[in-house]
Amino acid sequence: MVKPLHVAVLMGGWSAEREVSLTSGRGVAAALDTLGHRVVAIDMDRDVAAKLALAAPDVVFNALHGTPGEDGSVQGLLDIIGLPYTHSGLATSVIAIDKELTKQALVPHGIRMPAGKVVASESLYAGDPLPRPYVLKPVNEGSSVGVAIVTDGGNMGNPIGRDSEGPWKHFEQLLAEPFIRGKELTVAVIGGPEDGQALAVTELKIDSGFYDYDHKYTDGITTHVCPADIPEDVAAAAMRMSEAAHRLLGCKGCSRSDFRWDDERGVDGLYLLEVNTQPGMTPLSLVPEQAKYIGMSYEALVQRLIDEALKGE
Repeated sequence: MVKPLHVAVLMGGWSAEREVSLTSGRGVAAALDTLGHRVVAIDMDRDVAAKLALAAPDVVFNALHGTPGEDGSVQGLLDIIGLPYTHSGLATSVIAIDKELTKQALVPHGIRMPAGKVVASESLYAGDPLPRPYVLKPVNEGSSVGVAIVTDGGNMGNPIGRDSEGPWKHFEQLLAEPFIRGKELTVAVIGGPEDGQALAVTELKIDSGFYDYDHKYTDGITTHVCPADIPEDVAAAAMRMSEAAHRLLGCKGCSRSDFRWDDERGVDGLYLLEVNTQPGMTPLSLVPEQAKYIGMSYEALVQRLIDEALKGE
């Protein structure tokens, strides 16, 4: 029997991922209601502290994506207020949302990630930072917001023209990484830093391009293969790397690690791209899908995240 709680679900906000967060939050709120909890849904705005104080919940379910819900800002606020909350804490959130900081935390421990460098967006108009093809991505955004692949045959020009569409339009700095051919894989991990367990490996099959924002959240244009039809040693390596990243970053509740796998190179072709500390909880999201694969319902997943948030309280 689940002990009824008063749960505030934080959702929405003003990041580029607002609509995804609203969808996640609504799903979570419905599940909490089904579980018998008393739920208040709060659309994140500048008065969120006052709204939380008025609601006085037992625990906060953080269903925000992007800034400020994923970068440590909301985590710091909730720490000050003294409210327990789902998912990772302040320090972990600050590091994990920054792809370069994540590399600095993980690569020295043997986790393979693409080599790359942070470049000024303006510098792209003078020349390429890496041999083509390469990937450009914002240093601290999620859901593949603003990611682009620069190729010899692309329409961005050589060097990139100022009228080209791309992430450099909105960010002063970008992370440039070599493009890794092959397959898109992802692994969800549930639990705390010491006991996080990988659920499964999913392959994300798309018709063209890469697994960008539209492919993540538009029904029907990406096929999820769970479990991925890949060699056992590659699947085991992806799950092992995901658990290690979860532990090294200090993730709590759940995380999702995204990979590229060059299938011509075996295990040596597996590269971790990033670790998401606020994975989506929408109908198309990968964590609920992998949880279902191991026999955990959406409602049970939501309750597990609440239980993790209240450990030690």
